[in-house]
Amino acid sequence: NGSVQMECALLYTFLEVSSDCKFREQLPSLQSQGIVPFLKGSSCYDDEVELQTDGNRSGHLQNGGLVFDPEVNEEVVRIIAAQLAEIGDQFDKEIKARVVNDLVQHFLNENLSGEEITRRMSEAVEGLARAIPSDMEQEKAMLVLAMVLTKKIANTMPSLLRRVFSTTVNYISQQLHNYIVRMV
Repeated sequence: NGSVQMECALLYTFLEVSSDCKFREQLPSLQSQGIVPFLKGSSCYDDEVELQTDGNRSGHLQNGGLVFDPEVNEEVVRIIAAQLAEIGDQFDKEIKARVVNDLVQHFLNENLSGEEITRRMSEAVEGLARAIPSDMEQEKAMLVLAMVLTKKIANTMPSLLRRVFSTTVNYISQQLHNYIVRMV
């Protein structure tokens, strides 16, 4: 689970700092539902996490594993996410509505398994990576494209935020984990 924390933090922070994020006020729900660990710099950290008299964060969060592992440097993640969001803004214009709408339909299809949706997400990212000319390394382009697709899908249908977020984290951790570790 510690390995997925980095991917969660990176995607969450990317969405938080991205321009044109129409569902920003729904992001804290990912933390309160336990999908994303509480991040010190995020908008809901101070409001929803109480400091106990012994200096620890409130016990149910500590025991529930929502507070970050020490090996994840939140400041580094925040800086990287901001840089990726800038690149994402450039890629955003290149992504055709049809690609986003096709993915929305897959996410809405309850009959598709998590693996199948992750595969569809992967195919979309790979197709976009080939279609959008870029001089950056392939892994970085794929990471940014996956995160931009997440934003665009949630912008199109905010009710899909939780499912698309989890799928993207799954995709990133399967396909790009080593790249993220090197980056952070």
